Amino acid sequence: VQLQASGGGLVQPGGSLRLSCARSGFVYDDYDIGWFRQAPGKAREGVSCISVRSGATYYADSVKGRFTISRDSAKKTVHLQMPSLKPDDTAVYYCAAEVIGCTLQAYNVNYWGRGTQVTVSS
Repeated sequence: VQLQASGGGLVQPGGSLRLSCARSGFVYDDYDIGWFRQAPGKAREGVSCISVRSGATYYADSVKGRFTISRDSAKKTVHLQMPSLKPDDTAVYYCAAEVIGCTLQAYNVNYWGRGTQVTVSS
């Protein structure tokens, strides 16, 4: 079971990034895939999640209406489109798999991928 995150980087405030999470080794519909982030000195928080079976999406209030999560079923990849980035979005972003469904709670995560750094700074 592997989750490979990519797409992080340095961007100016107001800029955009798209994160991707490629998964392998899963029975396709067994897990929902989410994104979490952790800023220095802060707890890891749920950002967004998508049900790979139904396509239902979930967002933290801090990114609702701004970020968009989507899935590419053929490529077994989940994307997080992040426009209008703010310095407060700076964090290491992790993709994760939850077997019980999208909860955006780190303690429910069954598998973690390696993080990708997102830095929003002028």
